[in-house]
Amino acid sequence: MVRGRPLNLAANCLDRHLQENGDRTAIIWEGDDGSQSKHISYKELHRDVCRFANTLLELGIKKGDVVAIYMPMVPEAAVAMLACARIGAVHSVIFGGFSPEAVAGRIIDSNSRLVITSDEGVRAGRSIPLKKNVDDALKNPNVTSVEHVVVLKRTGGKIDWQEGRDLWWHDLVEQASDQHQAEEMNAEDPLFILYTSGSTGKPKGVLHTTGGYLVYAALTFKYVFDYHPGDIYWCTADVGWVTGHSYLLYGPLACGATTLMFEGVPNWPTPARMAQVVDKHQVNILYTAPTAIRALMAEGDKAIEGTDRSSLRILGSVGEPINPEAWEWYWKKIGNEKCPVVDTWWQTETGGFMITPLPGATEGSLVITDSWPGQARTLFGDHERFEQTYFSIDWPPESPDNQYHLNK
Repeated sequence: MVRGRPLNLAANCLDRHLQENGDRTAIIWEGDDGSQSKHISYKELHRDVCRFANTLLELGIKKGDVVAIYMPMVPEAAVAMLACARIGAVHSVIFGGFSPEAVAGRIIDSNSRLVITSDEGVRAGRSIPLKKNVDDALKNPNVTSVEHVVVLKRTGGKIDWQEGRDLWWHDLVEQASDQHQAEEMNAEDPLFILYTSGSTGKPKGVLHTTGGYLVYAALTFKYVFDYHPGDIYWCTADVGWVTGHSYLLYGPLACGATTLMFEGVPNWPTPARMAQVVDKHQVNILYTAPTAIRALMAEGDKAIEGTDRSSLRILGSVGEPINPEAWEWYWKKIGNEKCPVVDTWWQTETGGFMITPLPGATEGSLVITDSWPGQARTLFGDHERFEQTYFSIDWPPESPDNQYHLNK
């Protein structure tokens, strides 16, 4: 087999932008409390990622090790993910709303050596006991792989502490160098594991690799959203979902974009919070879910009160089919009847978009005749299940070319 040149996802998302666009904002963080926000440049994000990459190495994490990340929507979650990619560790991000039992199951299945969490999360003015959930998860007798828990101080809330195991994020990074040479990775080296819902059994650890995923996330972000340098882009997804991986973090950063990370919810403390954030940061591209759109739609004009949203150029939808009423309200009220609505369909397993609006397109079936760069390579630790789930197909006589037909 002829192998291509080595690469590193974090280097592509950070290092290659430093010379010409190092001072450009990489991440705008908007806190749950609207008075809390910050702009992080590519230079600053690179520095923080290098420091945490060195921290991971000091903790004995090496290429191929799995690191569980159970964090709120804060910039440090992005730093942790990029630092794992930088050293070749495989990150397994766990949605911050999951229970201790769900956290334990993912740690056990992935054999995670390290857990990165926060004392608490904050959402709609309420505290979420992330560290306590991790403590409870690690009490499971089947959790035997975890050596350390790195804890970010988000709220300063009271938490239990296990000496020798638990370590403060700020103590570790203060001692770490901000110089780090990214690990050389092959295109097919594992990048991350992300567990899907258990609708077909226990949650599946979908594994994506480095090269193809990076290409697909960047390519689809750039062309589907018509990204132009200088655009402010906001994907409202949590990093715990694949949308947060591909279109909040990796796709935008690979293109040198400014991506907005939002800790809160779109209708708190006021129904107009989403529209207020759009105006505050002059967002050009907004990508959200029909669930959020319908929640805002129920508020009527209160959802846009006191805002103009004139900066918006493109609207996007993801997560479920969008009903006509929600589509029309989104286009009319949020987009001022001037923004195209890009309705996207895809899966954790696909890595990126599979269906988006095209001129002249008509309703039909998605037919897959070949592979694509962003597709998952396996289910972690269970390739047999991967083959049975996705490739055990009785081909009908009218499909001589063995094509997949996936009805939307």
